[in-house]
Amino acid sequence: MRHLLFLLFLLSAIGVKAQPFPTPTKEQMAWHDMEFYWFIHFGPNTFTGKEWGHGDEKEEIFNPSALDCDQWVRIAKQSGAKGIILTAKHHDGFCLWPSKYSTHTIAQSPFENGKGDILRSLADACKRGGIKFGVYISPWDRNHPAYGTPAYNEVYINTMKEIFAAYGPIWELWWDGANGEGPNGKKMVYDFPLFEKTIRTISPSTVIFSDIGPDIRWVGNENGIAGTTNWNRLDTAGFSRGAGGPKQDTLNQGNRFGKNWIPAECDVSIRPGWFWHAEEDSKVKSAVELFQLYLKSVGRGANFLLNVPPDTRGRIHENDSVALVGFQQLLQHAFASPLGKFNRGRWTVRFSTPAEVNTVVLEEDLHLGQMVAGFTLQLEKADGSIELVKGSTIGHKRILCFPGKTLKSIKLRVTEADGRPVIKNIRAYQLPTELLVF
Repeated sequence: MRHLLFLLFLLSAIGVKAQPFPTPTKEQMAWHDMEFYWFIHFGPNTFTGKEWGHGDEKEEIFNPSALDCDQWVRIAKQSGAKGIILTAKHHDGFCLWPSKYSTHTIAQSPFENGKGDILRSLADACKRGGIKFGVYISPWDRNHPAYGTPAYNEVYINTMKEIFAAYGPIWELWWDGANGEGPNGKKMVYDFPLFEKTIRTISPSTVIFSDIGPDIRWVGNENGIAGTTNWNRLDTAGFSRGAGGPKQDTLNQGNRFGKNWIPAECDVSIRPGWFWHAEEDSKVKSAVELFQLYLKSVGRGANFLLNVPPDTRGRIHENDSVALVGFQQLLQHAFASPLGKFNRGRWTVRFSTPAEVNTVVLEEDLHLGQMVAGFTLQLEKADGSIELVKGSTIGHKRILCFPGKTLKSIKLRVTEADGRPVIKNIRAYQLPTELLVF
């Protein structure tokens, strides 16, 4: 209460709105710090060439010839990723673990004579490698006979319980918004409130993703790009997952006065498709393209979820690996050595001698909420003149690129805010021109 009164007392000079705002949980704060991690789409579609399987694919089709989840984790770490989210069950209903609640699983496949378990292999590899493990479990199931009936909600809950009990801890749970017909031609009415209650009960530290959270939201596109204005707040009242969700531009930007802390996650594939297809081996995004997606996701206060699909061997293809390792090398080199000295009390960076700068990274402390709604960077050039660079939100991280200038100092001035901003850091860099995103 004393802190709130103190904040209310300070609401004056920079357009502060006198109203309370949501704040992140400790799990959400830890999620913000993850910044970059992998999606892995793997299943029957890997072998059929489909993107959305129909659920009638024969289990015999799934038989990776040289599965190596330790290779996945090794390359993920080399790319800078801090976790992996696996499609444990996609829309075709095929389970990558021997589920008791389905007859369309890896146990019915020839892989390891029906004894294989991709979830076990990856969960163990993530533990060995020291990165987080997450799962995508599609509510839509085009194979299960109970789909389209109330009984399926219980099947889905049991499926989640089974995974969380056997393969936890699970850091992130990913819910797709797709809802189509099952094998009986019926669509499903999902009991998402009960799904949420179940996960909160069995694994309260797991963060849950969907169009409307409750913990993380879809960014509104599958291009890996967040809005240049990006609020971590979102209004969800009256909306539902899938077709009933907020408009895509709302998901992209969030709601300034939203009632819930639901930050954006930017999903995109390293290839044109989500599953591996041989004809796309030559269409892998380059290291530079990945770096620029990083600027448009993490650099706009969101997290970067990059899909890297294994091939029919059960391995990350060499072309993907080269691009990913190159991306991390670009990232490390670009942000290894900040220029100048940051003065937190004055929100300035000063250079002992004029320095060439074309990129500034801003970080806002989010523990008490997201505050900055408008800001200006005052760039003091070597000749003493001032040039301005303007922006709206900062959030967890904001990366601003501009044509290179020789500067004596940089000063951040917050022009509009919803509370007292706390700026953690301001860093200046000179990046290779071909990496910049304006």
